[in-house]
Amino acid sequence: WISAILIQSARNRGGVQRVEGKLRASVEKGDYYEAHQMYRTLFFRYMSQAKHAEARELMYNGALLFFSYNQQNSAADLSMLVLEVLEKSETKVEDDILESLAKLFGQMDQNSPERVAFVSRALKWSTGGSGKLGHPKLHQLLAVTLWKEQNYSESRYHFLHSSDGEGCAQMLVEYSASRGFRSEVDMFVAQAVLQFLCLKNKNSASVVFSTYTEKHPSIEKGPPFVQPLLNFIWFLLLAVDGGKLTVFTVLCEQYQPSLKRDPMYNEYLDRIGQLFFGVPPKQSPSYGGLLGNLLNSLMGSGEDDDGAEEAQEDSSPIELD
Repeated sequence: WISAILIQSARNRGGVQRVEGKLRASVEKGDYYEAHQMYRTLFFRYMSQAKHAEARELMYNGALLFFSYNQQNSAADLSMLVLEVLEKSETKVEDDILESLAKLFGQMDQNSPERVAFVSRALKWSTGGSGKLGHPKLHQLLAVTLWKEQNYSESRYHFLHSSDGEGCAQMLVEYSASRGFRSEVDMFVAQAVLQFLCLKNKNSASVVFSTYTEKHPSIEKGPPFVQPLLNFIWFLLLAVDGGKLTVFTVLCEQYQPSLKRDPMYNEYLDRIGQLFFGVPPKQSPSYGGLLGNLLNSLMGSGEDDDGAEEAQEDSSPIELD
């Protein structure tokens, strides 16, 4: 019984290889349109026969073949069909599949709308179509690909949703050294740590901070550090472990001059206060009443900052919820 299945599977495999050989020959001759249509025809045939593994393999190899001949549109179309198989067959998320999706992503034209559509659909599939932001491993693979392309801001977004604090720190060191001002070396890591904490990823927040401060050529060994903002982040990570609201409050008060360098810092700290120190959410945008005044004084966010914070809110690089 088992040997019959193996023989059938070998036959299927042989069939796929023969078909692939013919398609490859068409592409090599330059018959791109005909080959593309044939791939699509075979895709729908395999899907109707529930041959999901064969369909996925054929589309994946076909996409890579078209990429190698710089046929971006055909390649992107077959890449989308790879995702369609994964969605319809309810395939389980496994590392090798995530790696194959990241490989397709890496081959796509960096400025194409198809690439944006592909990555958004791939992330959605990787969390079972749920409202979550995507599988951390896929985010990590995408982050590394974008880092190699020196697309640091996009890479940074994906690192934040991965669990790779060390990779994120190394990318940020390169980002800061190649694109940032020397006076901002502390701000690159401060923002990343605060955002990791807002995403409840305390471990990556600690790793990104320790790796970045060790590896950045413009940061002298610490702690304590020359830059007050780095000392604040160091104390904050210790405070998060302790969970004492008084320590958090005093820390935010003492370092207000440093925290005012970026109007988003106090926004992040409000959220961190809620997540790790039991601070109640602000009642309304105007933070009215006694509680609002108390929170304003504790967090040191004067009225002058409110407009800047609200203006920044829409462009926040992460979704905190």
